[in-house]
Amino acid sequence: MTTPVRALSLEKLRERTSEKWREYPADVLPLFVAETDFPLAPAVTRALERAVRDGDTGYVASRTPLADAFVGFARRRYGWSPDPTLMRSTADVSMGIVEILRRVTEPGDRVVVTTPVYPPFFALVEEAGAVVERVPLRDLGDRWELDLDGIRAALEGGARAILLCNPHNPTGTVHSAASLTALAELAASHGATVVSDEIHAPLAQPGSGFTPFLSVSDAAREVGFAVVSASKAFNLAGLKCALMVAASDRTDGLLRRLPVEVEWRTGQFGMLAATAAFSEESDEWLDGLLVSLDENRRLVADLLAARLPDAQYRLPDAGYLAWIDLTGLGWGANPAKRILREARVALHYGPAFGAEGAGHVRLNFGTSEEIITEAVRRIAALGDA
Repeated sequence: MTTPVRALSLEKLRERTSEKWREYPADVLPLFVAETDFPLAPAVTRALERAVRDGDTGYVASRTPLADAFVGFARRRYGWSPDPTLMRSTADVSMGIVEILRRVTEPGDRVVVTTPVYPPFFALVEEAGAVVERVPLRDLGDRWELDLDGIRAALEGGARAILLCNPHNPTGTVHSAASLTALAELAASHGATVVSDEIHAPLAQPGSGFTPFLSVSDAAREVGFAVVSASKAFNLAGLKCALMVAASDRTDGLLRRLPVEVEWRTGQFGMLAATAAFSEESDEWLDGLLVSLDENRRLVADLLAARLPDAQYRLPDAGYLAWIDLTGLGWGANPAKRILREARVALHYGPAFGAEGAGHVRLNFGTSEEIITEAVRRIAALGDA
């Protein structure tokens, strides 16, 4: 039986100096930004301790074990064998997205984003010099899926790229292999590019059916890039490391033409930590984390059903983010503002994810059962007042 990974105590977490634990006063429970409250994977801790002990704190090398470590991880976890020679590292997924979009679009070109979506996507497209074209996910009542007809219309109207979130943030949707295959065909037939942000992929629950975009077809490999990182699953965002992954000669050629500084922005500690995270040595820890997150996503459902029955929430397929519709409570377009002010719980603002986020909040359940329970109790008390 897999042993769950348990979150640190609230007292210990208050000693952290990262954004999650420094943005708000100590009376606020912070469940907004995507940091987790678990101890590091032991292999990651050992790698970082060794680097500090040995003073291994210089520039990242031109040749590192990171790509090979990710290949092993992808084989074990997804049954996918990408080519390590077709990968380049950079500081984070956001930087990778911008650098790729800059080279597959011209200033003013439109890039499809599938709202509601990770708020920085809007800014990243603009940073690359392009223009956002929103094509909302289709809400089927019990799940979300890509609106392939809407994406086709956008491409026929001149959109040049699709910025895909796979698995999707904030809904936790794992896009089906069939949808990804169809998306690749659409992009290929319109000469467009797909950039797939797969930062939440290691957090896909067993049996969710997660499929890497570049694995679905020859068309996907010709039109696509993936940008991956250990940072979300292993809580390494501050160490700055991601991989840009190609799967064809054409797309690899684009990565090879990136300025050398793009790769040099990789953090040395980030590379060492990510290599350890992707190693087989960390699989047991990750399996335990997924058990805890499965328990927590179900706990959120149970607590909402008991305390806030008018809230609408679907279990995410991946990640540690709960997308909750509070429209039925009548708390306005941005209920997180009232929740922060009156309940002293910090959630991510729903409207930041696009117009579809009105009346919604995003709650980070990558923490302890006690913190989740107290947060929902505080929020529910607003309805009892």
